[in-house]
Amino acid sequence: MIGFQFSEFIADKDDRSVFEKLLDIFNQILVYTSGDIPEALNWLIELDKEHKITTDEYGIGDFIEDLKKNGYIKEDEQSSGGFAITAKTEQIIRKSALEEIFGKLKKAGKGGHKTFFTGQGDQSTADRRPFEFGDSLDKIAMTESLRNAQIEHGINDFRLTEKDLEVQETEYKTRTSTVLMIDISHSMILYGEDRITPAKKVAMALSELITTRYPKDTLDIIVFGNDSWQIQIKDLPYLKVGPYHTNTVAGLELAMDLLRRRKNPNKQIFMITDGKPTCLKEGGRYYKNSFGLDRKIINRTLNLAARCKRAGVKVTTFMIAQDPYLQKFVREFTEANNGKAFYTSLKGLGGYIFEDFERNRRKRMR
Repeated sequence: MIGFQFSEFIADKDDRSVFEKLLDIFNQILVYTSGDIPEALNWLIELDKEHKITTDEYGIGDFIEDLKKNGYIKEDEQSSGGFAITAKTEQIIRKSALEEIFGKLKKAGKGGHKTFFTGQGDQSTADRRPFEFGDSLDKIAMTESLRNAQIEHGINDFRLTEKDLEVQETEYKTRTSTVLMIDISHSMILYGEDRITPAKKVAMALSELITTRYPKDTLDIIVFGNDSWQIQIKDLPYLKVGPYHTNTVAGLELAMDLLRRRKNPNKQIFMITDGKPTCLKEGGRYYKNSFGLDRKIINRTLNLAARCKRAGVKVTTFMIAQDPYLQKFVREFTEANNGKAFYTSLKGLGGYIFEDFERNRRKRMR
């Protein structure tokens, strides 16, 4: 038996400039600091002390000047002497999250997703079939049709009849409206575990995926704590956890309201949460209970899950907590909606969401 053979490890050569290396790290830190540039720079300085990224010729001061000169940061008008990140940096952060979580994906034309159905869609296939009344003339496969006519009638009596015509088969491509719900209750940073940063990265990656690869789809992002509200894609790097309870009902109600305005036939909700519903809003007051599963809150949540089912909206829950009683609630919620649930670690969150998003693209959901 030969056994294991060890050789010297030679790391891949990094030909990037010092600025490019620092920019990559800086953008990663910005996600953790929710867009706080001074805090991100302080972290960057500490990392530089330990790992010696800068050189005698190029320091952190040069890096800050290059950030301003190349349009990555700008003067913050709301604070004297401060900086704010630009739209250019926000997009770079989203692209970085997309590559980190979903891998380097090829851009797919104008967007759309394959289904198992053929018909008058916009995606051509290699299949052919005889012409039928009502088929669009631009779908006729002229080369194959002329060949059929030649075989059928010969050169001397060449003519093209309806029986000779073949059309190129096409596929439907679905268009989907997705609402991504992100839990920003206080438990998302409890027990020494940062759960909000992976959730933000997934949201940024999914938004970049949809806007670049599936531009005919729609993505709305909402956050929910004591209340729920919609945020824009550009707001994601700045998202923070608040001193909130978890009002899942408010989040689902807002998600349904947004989906009602969308014209796409396929509609779905992705919900990222780590805890149980603990809050309701009744008129002008909040009903809260953080101890155990409150049946008043749970029943309202389950009723709303059933209402989503009747409206043809599937809810996929990504549960980033392992407590058995919480998983029991998620199972009840999933059964009421006839949706899906994934009990996932933070590391696997992005992969689960991507796979489910792509799977839903390939079928009719209703």
